[in-house]
Amino acid sequence: MAERFTIDVVSDAICPWCFLGKRRLDAALGALDMDVFIRWRPYMLDPTIPPEGLDRNEYMLNKFGPERIKTIHDPLIDAGRGLDVPYHFDLITRTPNTLDAHRLIRWAHTVERQNEMVERLFMAYWSEGRDIGNRDVLAQCAGEAGINAQQIRELLDTDQDVAETKAEIEHATNIGVTGVPTYILAQSYALVGAQSPEVLIDAINRVARVVGDA
Repeated sequence: MAERFTIDVVSDAICPWCFLGKRRLDAALGALDMDVFIRWRPYMLDPTIPPEGLDRNEYMLNKFGPERIKTIHDPLIDAGRGLDVPYHFDLITRTPNTLDAHRLIRWAHTVERQNEMVERLFMAYWSEGRDIGNRDVLAQCAGEAGINAQQIRELLDTDQDVAETKAEIEHATNIGVTGVPTYILAQSYALVGAQSPEVLIDAINRVARVVGDA
């Protein structure tokens, strides 16, 4: 029996291009007649954000300046229209630290709900404006993704997998990941950026042929 084709997706829940990238990957996989296993890997766009998060407007102004901030989301809105990516930037009031969100995604893997958990977090933040740095919100999102919310809430107040998650984030940097989303196909080929479904399909097919011939 052939092994499943694995795609490791390195991303951050507060990366808007990662949300678009997931939707594009979903579209690509829907067009492929292939057994593909998706594994979500952590990355932090800004690990200096404190645990309580920051005011989003102030954060964006400090990072990009008043002029650039006026149009910074336009490319995302345009790119997301084709896949109906529901960005609602006006609802977002906080820029959270995502370490706990990454721990939650890690735990979702153990109950085979990682894709559902990632989708729920993207929707919660980018469409609903919820603070996914808040542990109560994370537990609620877990429940909405079909995971035991009470158990998650209790785990979040411990140090469970903090060191392991940080080590995995560091590993991403060590292997050369500098931007997300990054798709690692069959642990052998990296594709960087929220590529179109067509590009993803072509890359997956090419790598699958190489792996199959190996």
